[in-house]
Amino acid sequence: MDSRAEVREFLTTRRAKVTPRDVGLPDVGQRRVPGLRRGEVAALAGVSVEYYSKLERGALGGVSASVLDAIARALQLDDAERLHLFHLAHAADGSSALLRPRRRRRPWAPPPALQWVLDAITGGPAIVRNGRMDLLATNALGRAMHSSLYERAAGPVPNFARYTFLDDDSQRFYADWDTAADTCVAILRTEAGRDPHDPHMHDLVGELATRSRDFRRRWSNHDVRLHGAGSKHFHHTAVGNLDLAYESVDMISEPGLTLTIYAAEPASPTADALALLASWSATNAATSAAAAANETNATTAEHEGARPTR
Repeated sequence: MDSRAEVREFLTTRRAKVTPRDVGLPDVGQRRVPGLRRGEVAALAGVSVEYYSKLERGALGGVSASVLDAIARALQLDDAERLHLFHLAHAADGSSALLRPRRRRRPWAPPPALQWVLDAITGGPAIVRNGRMDLLATNALGRAMHSSLYERAAGPVPNFARYTFLDDDSQRFYADWDTAADTCVAILRTEAGRDPHDPHMHDLVGELATRSRDFRRRWSNHDVRLHGAGSKHFHHTAVGNLDLAYESVDMISEPGLTLTIYAAEPASPTADALALLASWSATNAATSAAAAANETNATTAEHEGARPTR
């Protein structure tokens, strides 16, 4: 990705969101574009118009933390946007290479201990994903909740972004599809700023931008977000509506990965639905295991019958 273009578009879109009234300035004269003028941002940040204009053109390399902080305050950036600005600055001066996680040479698989931890979470779905929105590991309920995502994945690793923008089934799964789509793109934007040289991210964004107008429109907004807590609403084909609270945390032991745990309000319809989902998952697992055992036995019997007698 073009780091200068990323900086220019991010600062321009943030500036367009702030009105003079928001920062206590008089709204004087006709404005050709929404939001603050460059000179107003420069004055609020305590830098010259020429210097701020240079920064907005993408020249963030070597900018001090104090100047970045001043610009963040002037543009009223939230925590996620401020962190994204710092990531863009690190990418501009080359220091982002020191901050991003070490590249994995082989596909990531959950260590046994992590899978034990996930399996120990039995009251709600638990999932592990990376910043590209690949679904990497789950507990039993997490896999059951995302059964459609697994069944419809084009490859061995399901991807939330591809499912959201390239599969119409996502409109059924996400009760509030627009919010889910906004969140998905904001997470991808945040990851792209944190690790701008990830070739897999480049490929994913290129694919989605080529195939989805909804994705292109959201990507151009340059919105970012941090992991947190809240509620989400889903519709599962087997058990119906699920209204779940969630907590998301960055995994210190696995930089770049996020653990999300969902929970239902006790004694609620969703709690009953999760219990039904657990039973449905166990039945499917038992059926699959029995089918696999029968296939193995049939293959063994076939080989035994093919052996020559002495």
